[in-house]
Amino acid sequence: MSSDEARVCETQHAFLVAWGRFAQEIGLINRLERVKLKQKTYWHSPQTKVLEFLVATLAGLKHLQDVSQAAHPLDQDPAVAEAWERAGWADYTGVSRTLSALSWEEAHEVVGVLQQVSQPLLEAEIRQVIWQEKRLCLDGDLTGIPVSNTSRTYPNAAFGHMNNEIRLGYQAAVVSMGSPTYGRLWLSIAHHPGDTVSCTQAEALVLAAEARTGLRPWRRTEWLSRRLQAFREQLTTLEKQLQAQHQAVMEAQTRLATACQQESDRQAALNVLEQHYQAHRRQERPTSYLAKARQRFQAAHRRRRRREQARQEAHRRLTKTQARMAEQQAKLAALQARLERFEQDNAVNPHPTEAVFRLDAGFGTYENVALLIELGYEVYTKPHSHQVTRHLKRDVTEQTRWTRVGANAEMVAWSNLQLKHCPYPLDVALERFHTGKTRKHSVLLHFGADPVTQDLPAWFNRYNARQTIEAGIKESKQVFYLHRIKVRSEPAIYLQEAFVIFTANFIRWASHWLANHAVALENALDISALGVKKQVHVAAHVSAQVIWDSDSWLLKFSQYSAFAGKVLKLPGRNCSAPHVSKFVIFVPFSIESHLVAQNLR
Repeated sequence: MSSDEARVCETQHAFLVAWGRFAQEIGLINRLERVKLKQKTYWHSPQTKVLEFLVATLAGLKHLQDVSQAAHPLDQDPAVAEAWERAGWADYTGVSRTLSALSWEEAHEVVGVLQQVSQPLLEAEIRQVIWQEKRLCLDGDLTGIPVSNTSRTYPNAAFGHMNNEIRLGYQAAVVSMGSPTYGRLWLSIAHHPGDTVSCTQAEALVLAAEARTGLRPWRRTEWLSRRLQAFREQLTTLEKQLQAQHQAVMEAQTRLATACQQESDRQAALNVLEQHYQAHRRQERPTSYLAKARQRFQAAHRRRRRREQARQEAHRRLTKTQARMAEQQAKLAALQARLERFEQDNAVNPHPTEAVFRLDAGFGTYENVALLIELGYEVYTKPHSHQVTRHLKRDVTEQTRWTRVGANAEMVAWSNLQLKHCPYPLDVALERFHTGKTRKHSVLLHFGADPVTQDLPAWFNRYNARQTIEAGIKESKQVFYLHRIKVRSEPAIYLQEAFVIFTANFIRWASHWLANHAVALENALDISALGVKKQVHVAAHVSAQVIWDSDSWLLKFSQYSAFAGKVLKLPGRNCSAPHVSKFVIFVPFSIESHLVAQNLR
């Protein structure tokens, strides 16, 4: 490298420079620059400030003000700005003002750019799954983002369950995909008020995942058709019950009218006798005509009250059945519309994929389980209701044979068990955990082709492998500080959430790209040995010399840094890479490419 050609710059954020090189490679910077934001440009464009917010997220900054007030301010690092093709960075106050002024339309447009940039990388990994003859494995969850319970400045925040507490804040619905290369990739995130509950979001999670992957399983329309037929038969029975209750109400009203007339007649007769006795100053005796008339009136009064209560009860039953009938008719219409929609899905999906969806108990209502089955997924979940656990515990005796599935866990299972209120038979397992002197129980549910009841340890491990999404949520909060909301505008809060899941993917993609493209040197930094947390909290904040020339970028880490003596050399943007990487060959994923993969299998 000639000193005449080379330019040398110091940086306190070494990996932010390297990531800027990757961002150039995938076209992220140019695409964000083309987003139209209805704000004025003074010293820095609004697009630059949005990009700066993304870089701050990559750096794992806890607070937005750390952009300008940290020990080594990001906005004072010209090497990072140049790597991200900026003349410089704005003060954090300018970034805050730009984010506060974002509209929902602009926020969605920025997120759309992130999805466009991510799509080729995501599709490359989906192809990898297909080539390895594996099913897509999807996990969904809902995670709370709490704020101060006394705050009044967060728009549309609401109280809800977060971290086993009732907290004010928001909920983020997330979906991740199992990845043979990266372990986990985020597919989507949706912003909700804090009072949103998991059981209302199952279908939205599935549809969001299908929208991102461009793939979906074969809808089980034959199962849904049978469910509809059984539902119609139930409605026929309900209609007969409704007719009988209509007749019962009419009869009750007739009997009440008769009782009212009888009470009125006896009241009149009693009044005549009372007047007669008073006029003749006669004394009422227990066996007198007046006493007997009074008894007949009281009996008629009690009969009228009983028949009024009977009419009210008959009307209550009728009203309840009418409400149930209306509910069931609406449900029937919804199921019929679902069947028509699924038939259309299958008509344009000649080569469906196989996919597994895993959800925790918060999503495990019978209606959600049935929906996932009808959508065509292999389902792994837990029941929403604890009644199932109590019911299964009653079926277990001292003679029941338990299978050890973990260090302190045992299971017993039933295949094709028909649970009450669930339209489809399920594989059901009762788990027993030994915790000291006590035992805890829970239930696993499964539907699909996997013979889970024949291998209980595999079932146990397969469901608990969904901890990958829980680890991802933990990473989003402990590495990227998702739970520390840096802005007060709701579109900007949504943008922060989207930036967090994008940066988690971005760093994984960048790590492989850097490892594949770094020039092999004796003292080269081993990027494969660095996890995401270390890259964000350490590598993005170490000092280094950045040496640019026409052929390459060289990061020479400072002797006072964690990577003292190491270097990272990358090819320049306009020169050929030393290795051909799948990350720079962007082949759009399509039904045709999926078909080719299927044929080659």
